[in-house]
Amino acid sequence: MSKNIQILDCTLRDGGLGLEDAEKNDLSHVRFSENDSRMTAGYLADSAIDIIELGSIEITSDDRTGFCIYQNIEDISKQMPLKKKQNQMFAALYRGPDTPIDDIPKWNPSLCEAVRVIIRYSELQKSLDFCAALSSKGYKVFVQPMLTMRYTKEEIQLLIEKSNEMNAYALYFVDSYGYMENRDVVDLFNVYDEGLKPQIKIGFHAHNNMNLAFSNVQTFIDMNSARDLIIDSCVMGMGQGAGNLQTELIIGYINKADNKYNFSEVLNACEIIEKYYSDALWGYSVTRLLPALHRTAYKYSIALRNKYKKSYAEINEILSDMPEDLRQRYTTDNVEKLIKIAEF
Repeated sequence: MSKNIQILDCTLRDGGLGLEDAEKNDLSHVRFSENDSRMTAGYLADSAIDIIELGSIEITSDDRTGFCIYQNIEDISKQMPLKKKQNQMFAALYRGPDTPIDDIPKWNPSLCEAVRVIIRYSELQKSLDFCAALSSKGYKVFVQPMLTMRYTKEEIQLLIEKSNEMNAYALYFVDSYGYMENRDVVDLFNVYDEGLKPQIKIGFHAHNNMNLAFSNVQTFIDMNSARDLIIDSCVMGMGQGAGNLQTELIIGYINKADNKYNFSEVLNACEIIEKYYSDALWGYSVTRLLPALHRTAYKYSIALRNKYKKSYAEINEILSDMPEDLRQRYTTDNVEKLIKIAEF
């Protein structure tokens, strides 16, 4: 492949948040063991994957390291394994602009080089300012607007403008609810490609609610552009809801054209992650398909199915009548509102 494509494996981060979600919803009470998270990171490093995300950063009152959630950049950076190649990077994700910027040290080689920041739609400017401050501290900043499809044209242009100003490492589009199709990938890519500085990479984080993650990523790769790309993936697709593009799938695909990854080491990571695939905690299911078809949060469908024991047809009917003001944000109160609406 002529263009430069980087793979970012986010198994520990997205998978960890998936385990946290499962515990919150009383679906499972499993956490990563310290050994398994370290072994997974080590195997992924040995596979020569370009960027490995070690977890997320969130200020919490309790210990959530079993979900690969750490209090600060210093703690998560202690999880870095040895690099397999010189330009390999380790990443950490801030779940929003909540950490006081003065509490974050300037980057140095003992810390994760790459930081990803979830752009909180309700705090758009604050999130972008947080990204810019991290960039000024020497980090490679990945701008991650969750549910990018909800953004207006004007808001997309703001993302592009601010990414250019801060010299972001990458600007992503994120298919949080898993309903993007090929034409959406093409449209968003073209807008990004036209507006971003040439050196800023475009990243894609796909979800698999409609089993379109791999197809959408192929479209992303095949775009007629010399732009450098970053593709997110997880071992066995492990992640929140339906999960993500599978690392072993995209590595096998890219290796056919450019044999630069050690596939055996990825398979070693699969041996570890497979232990956590109990009770189908992630992956395609009808329950996870329905919210994508109605362009809403998968947690609505999970609650309707597991807590309220609704049939697939009933879930489909309830979600089809969803008011716009409830669509983007799941809460337990909102589920009850939906059920009441459906009863009338």
